[in-house]
Amino acid sequence: MKKEIIIIGGGPSGLGLACSLANTNLKITIIEKQTIKKLSSPLYDGREVALTHLSKKILKDLKVWRHIPSKFISPIKEAKVLDGNSSYVMHFDSSIVQKKSLGYLVSNHFIKKALYKEVKTKPNIIIIPNTSATNIISRKQYISLQTSKNKTLSAPLIIAADSRFSEIRGRMNIKASFNNFKQTAIVCQMSHELKHKNIAYECFFYGVTLAVLPLVNNVSSIVLTCSKEKSNSLMSFEKKDFNNFITKKFRNFLGDMKLVNERYSYPLTGVYADCFVKNRFALIGDAAVGMHPVTAHGFNLGLRGQNILSERIKFALKYKLDFGSLRVLDRYESELRSISKPLYLGTNAIVKLYTKESILSKIARKAVLRIGNNFIPAKKRIINSLTEIQ
Repeated sequence: MKKEIIIIGGGPSGLGLACSLANTNLKITIIEKQTIKKLSSPLYDGREVALTHLSKKILKDLKVWRHIPSKFISPIKEAKVLDGNSSYVMHFDSSIVQKKSLGYLVSNHFIKKALYKEVKTKPNIIIIPNTSATNIISRKQYISLQTSKNKTLSAPLIIAADSRFSEIRGRMNIKASFNNFKQTAIVCQMSHELKHKNIAYECFFYGVTLAVLPLVNNVSSIVLTCSKEKSNSLMSFEKKDFNNFITKKFRNFLGDMKLVNERYSYPLTGVYADCFVKNRFALIGDAAVGMHPVTAHGFNLGLRGQNILSERIKFALKYKLDFGSLRVLDRYESELRSISKPLYLGTNAIVKLYTKESILSKIARKAVLRIGNNFIPAKKRIINSLTEIQ
């Protein structure tokens, strides 16, 4: 059997999996639509990733963490959740988990750059840029991929990491459940008068959700989630008007707030694949599960998923098993599904609850915050989910 794996997609999940398998004797080929220049020097896209302790550990194990400048890593020491105009706050403190922080904020483009920097040092990893996958055919002992450059590649296993709108997933006849949240996230960085003290805020206002996430110095990442119509209006605001809007919406907690860069907007859609594997084929990252950002699980789940798959492949190699067979891949699917399904459904339930504005929903929202804040087992479970401390 050929000792080869093809990965479709050079995003964080695809590059992460390649890094995870770099110490095997496998030849790994990554098919990526972007140019090498864009992979090696990704542009800032407004998104800051809230990394759990498990994600940090995985990135350290992959020797990727060392490529991220420490001055751009911002620890989250506390987190506060607010509802509507209520002064009541659900509070999480890092001292509860006996750690210096609940998690870490790192810009998405720094993570992608660090992953590529590590991948390019591996002699058994090849990246084919400016190329997309156009067709895929699965056989009993191998699977073949046709590329946009009229090349045909074959391997015992192909893995798709080509976004939540994965074309290859469809070509493998794997259906997926889509959830159009009918919301748009506006992301940007803003400076402020007062120190944030490394406290993250999630404010569930009516009609708008505002997350204020602490970055280095007196700067925070702003994630504003609202309807498409509202987002179009806010994106057209002059800087001064947008600054005033966020300052007032955040109740002047940090004093006057000012934009320090561009605003970026992203339509929000959730996706959950009906299955994650077929014979000689697997889905990872957003191609398997695409999350709403409100619970910050998306990137962490993708990183954890590729880690699970890599461990299954390494186990198969160790015991001379067929690493592309369903016997091996089913174990990956089972483990990832047991982790991702509750997170996906729970996140969707939170979004549904906190976007409804009926009287019953408002009462339920306040009850959830109080139970989560005062019922210790529930609070510990929430913290464990958010931090992934092992």
